[in-house]
Amino acid sequence: MTDASDLATFPSHDGPLAYRDTGSGLPVVLLHAGFLDHTMFDELVPALARRHRVIAPDARGHGRSANATLPFRQTDDLAALLRGLDTGPAVLVGTSMGAIIAVDTALEHPDLVRALVISGGGTALREPRDPWLLELEAEKAAAMAAGDIAGWVDAFARIAAGPHRGPDRVDPEVVRRVKEMAWRTLAKHTADEQDHSAPVADTAARAKEIAVPVLALNGALDSPDLIALAEDLAAAVPDGRTTTLDDAAHLPSMDRPEAYLHAVEAFLQEITAA
Repeated sequence: MTDASDLATFPSHDGPLAYRDTGSGLPVVLLHAGFLDHTMFDELVPALARRHRVIAPDARGHGRSANATLPFRQTDDLAALLRGLDTGPAVLVGTSMGAIIAVDTALEHPDLVRALVISGGGTALREPRDPWLLELEAEKAAAMAAGDIAGWVDAFARIAAGPHRGPDRVDPEVVRRVKEMAWRTLAKHTADEQDHSAPVADTAARAKEIAVPVLALNGALDSPDLIALAEDLAAAVPDGRTTTLDDAAHLPSMDRPEAYLHAVEAFLQEITAA
């Protein structure tokens, strides 16, 4: 886990937002999944920072960033951070919720975006059809309704394995870290806390507006519903492409960090050489 001393804070309009900023060169922004935090990318940051400026924020309400007390959009928080850091157009690399934030930012703040890498998400999640995903959501809802936070975290952590393999086929360290991050985020909130987040409207219909290169980089063992979110987005934009990593599910950068890094670096080389 990243030491707290490695983090800086940005004084947003509604409390400080934490982020890691290291390296130099083309800005690459790592956007974590929901209920996790920037430490999900701990394996990637040092390697990417050899050639690029790597910025890894904790989204509002996650990790060490402030909770919301006012209405907000995650994309606007990210835009304020990037403008405050004067990064110029950045490559946004997002997983799940982070992929949604990346796409939202390409639509709402296109001057800040050089390219997108999205995994397990892209636009807001449509009504799930995958039975495994429906079962998982029901299990999480039942645990939360019963006040069984440990049960919710256990159910949530199943996303690391995905629908096509048992938990014994996942590195136990990955599962431990997923649970640890989820516990940290849940500990920041209360059951009666108001949800101040607001979605960006009509992102799927607006996808064709995204003019920058897009890479859908999914784990082959993820839910087909979640894979489709990224692949459909890549198919809808003028310059999209798809790469799939075997033996990885919803969190491919944690499942197979070396393969994920190789795919991201190849994409970065491609877009900078164009």
